[in-house]
Amino acid sequence: MIDIRPVVHTISKLCVAMGVLMLAPAVIDWANGDPNWRAFAMAGSGAIVLGTLVALATPGDGSPLVIEQAFLLTTGLWVVLPVLGALPFMLGAPAAGWTDAMFESMSGMTTTGTTVFRRLDQLPLGTHLWRGTLQWSGGLGIVVVAMVFLPVMRVGGMQFFRSEGFDTMGKVMPRARQIAAEMSQLYLGITVACATTYAALGMGGFDAVMHALTTCSTGGFGRYDASFAAFSGPIELAASFFTILASIPFVRMLQLVHGDPAPLWRDSQIRTYLGIIAAVWLLILVYEALWRSVLPSAELAREVMFHVVTIISGTGFASVDVTQWGYLPFALLFFVGLVGGCTGSTVCSIKVFRYQVLFQALRGQLTQMQSPHRVRPLRLQGRRLDPEVVNSVMAFFTMFVLSFGVLIVALALTGLHPRTALTAAWTAIANIGPVWGPEVSANGGVAEFPPSAKWLMIAGMYLGRLELITVFVVLMPRFWRR
Repeated sequence: MIDIRPVVHTISKLCVAMGVLMLAPAVIDWANGDPNWRAFAMAGSGAIVLGTLVALATPGDGSPLVIEQAFLLTTGLWVVLPVLGALPFMLGAPAAGWTDAMFESMSGMTTTGTTVFRRLDQLPLGTHLWRGTLQWSGGLGIVVVAMVFLPVMRVGGMQFFRSEGFDTMGKVMPRARQIAAEMSQLYLGITVACATTYAALGMGGFDAVMHALTTCSTGGFGRYDASFAAFSGPIELAASFFTILASIPFVRMLQLVHGDPAPLWRDSQIRTYLGIIAAVWLLILVYEALWRSVLPSAELAREVMFHVVTIISGTGFASVDVTQWGYLPFALLFFVGLVGGCTGSTVCSIKVFRYQVLFQALRGQLTQMQSPHRVRPLRLQGRRLDPEVVNSVMAFFTMFVLSFGVLIVALALTGLHPRTALTAAWTAIANIGPVWGPEVSANGGVAEFPPSAKWLMIAGMYLGRLELITVFVVLMPRFWRR
């Protein structure tokens, strides 16, 4: 029988931390004379008291977590914390129902960025700060999970990175604290730099902070219904730069900070990621010039770069309607959304690393068919690819495609238009943000969706953020018999 006390103890301490984070929006609203501060004060104090009591009732002995406990901790965090995160939306503005509050909170914690709220411009500052905080904390959380737990749990080929910067096997929690501390410092530094840049380019102080939180987490929540169309063009360039920065492996940036830039330049995952961005950007510009006779301009080049980066990273900011660019650009953006950024960053979706493994496996299979007696080990980034890694990646691709297909059908059965169902499933399972279709609200949100569709998207966001296999393993009866 699995001992869940260490898991509950850790989650309860994080509940206390979330309660403390709620005090910042409370102070903001109180300073502005907005009665909405009471919602955050109530939810925050409740989370602190409840989390403290549970932590005291489940004292840990300091022993390392076993793999089964790591699975439970990872899956449990993204259930309990979104539930707590939904409380301020119900107790205060916008006085959302349980479904909408849970949707917004899960979209925030998973850094998806799809909103269910209408009239964002009219929400209190505290509510916007909380939306940004949810995404920022979710982004940091997934970086730590990707570096500490997923390699140990051998999820989706992540065991390839078990010795990449940090050796976590057999000492999960001690290393988690060290990794979390280093990652937090780097993450905070990037966020401060982003907010400072936004402010220097003309954003107001609060807008700069709020959008820095959602940029560096590659989350995409905005303060305005117009998203990034509310700001000047140069800010798009800054957003693109910091989004790319948040999309590359954090361990590489840490190595750079520690005076070793070589791994950053040698990482084939980073080179491939930047190459995909450049290729798609160029293809869209060529298509616009040759097929739609749109004269090239600095403004168009900036807008295309901004949207390619925001889609491939799963950030989801928008400044123009990309469906007006034509079918090929839209198809390319749809595809890159299913690629994602680099492993070990805040991004979501399948990620470049798994495509690299897939292509190496296909290449190896073709070589084997041509020369049956030739033995050629698969290699990636100068390291040998173990069959276990390849099999894990193939299993992930299979599960991703199946889950994506099932989610499309399920959403269509709720009454959504087929295009809406397709893009809603795409944005949920890959944690991207935008949705297109006749049922989509004027601000790009899903307020008009039926409750059943919203809950299906909540499930999709949860599965996608936790790399699918992590959740499915816990649901297997055999897991609980070990």
